[in-house]
Amino acid sequence: MSTPTTTKQAAATKRSSASSAAPDSGTPSTELRVYLRIEGLQRQFAATMATPTRARGYPPKAGDHSLIVEVAPALAIQRVIDAALKATPEVEPGLLYVERQYGILEVHSPSADVVEQAGQAILKTLNAKAEDQLKPKILYSDIIEEIGDQHAVILNRTRDASMLMPGSALLVYEMAPALFAAVAANSAERVAPNLTLVDVQMIGAAGRLFISGDLKSVTIAREEITRVLEAVIGR
Repeated sequence: MSTPTTTKQAAATKRSSASSAAPDSGTPSTELRVYLRIEGLQRQFAATMATPTRARGYPPKAGDHSLIVEVAPALAIQRVIDAALKATPEVEPGLLYVERQYGILEVHSPSADVVEQAGQAILKTLNAKAEDQLKPKILYSDIIEEIGDQHAVILNRTRDASMLMPGSALLVYEMAPALFAAVAANSAERVAPNLTLVDVQMIGAAGRLFISGDLKSVTIAREEITRVLEAVIGR
């Protein structure tokens, strides 16, 4: 029978071993919140992603393929980018953002295979699968017809993309997690290329899209966004 002292020593040794092993065990406690593959960046969305407020690293170009990842805790994103770049040096990091609760990374390449390799390295590091991400929730959507002059002015003061013109229809769309605004914007532009991306807010508690154009275009865009978000596999 073990003595009390021996039992305590064994327990202490076990705790010490577990503690020392943690840094080398990858990031098993890291939550994969978003794992978004975006095939073929559309022209307006790529330009939005290439602005200094988005592309703090290498700006993407139209036609590039992109992967956007969100994890928690936020600083775990440093392990994520390390895994992606060491496994696939050809991939370009565009956005690396550490907010209060979540860490966000965007990587891109003209080659879909390169992006896929980076993604697999990330998933392996997180010991996760793509479908472990959160399933997006649609929080709100609406189409406002014939935007007035004053309404356009006040929205244009805070936009990050193209100007909202008075008289156009405006689609507003909100979802969570916020990063799903990225795939929503790109998908909307793909099916209705003559629309105008006014703002894409993809970081924060919720994602928000402001898309303008003729009523037919923004209606098609809303239907496509809803279809894409509802088709995402997640928990």
